[in-house]
Amino acid sequence: MDTDPLELAADLRLAIGTLVRRLRVGDELPQNQAAVLGWLVREGPRTTSELADLQRVRHQSMARTVALLTEAGLVEQRRHATDGRKVLLAVTEAGTRALHTQRARREGEIAAAITERLDPEERRRLADAVDLLRRLA
Repeated sequence: MDTDPLELAADLRLAIGTLVRRLRVGDELPQNQAAVLGWLVREGPRTTSELADLQRVRHQSMARTVALLTEAGLVEQRRHATDGRKVLLAVTEAGTRALHTQRARREGEIAAAITERLDPEERRRLADAVDLLRRLA
């Protein structure tokens, strides 16, 4: 029996959405701030405009997010090396720590659920599913 791709897609979206919402409950960083920190950790310093483009939000929205992160000491402003008109935003040590702490908490919750709710065969199937999800991404 072949699985209907649309039904599978709907079930997958619902399951992933539920998992993500449940994990966000204990977050200290709002999603938009965590996303910006993630970009800065992975990609290095960026301008507010570049971050807005990456997040697909308006410049004004990103400016508010950046202001909150700066006020909290999680990002800092730096002069652009070749264009004095531009200001780059870079993650601080505190920002990197906050992002890694949030990720570790989420991963710990997932690991606890895997340990408590899945038997060894289900864990193996889940590991296979992660590879499939990577291919879809």
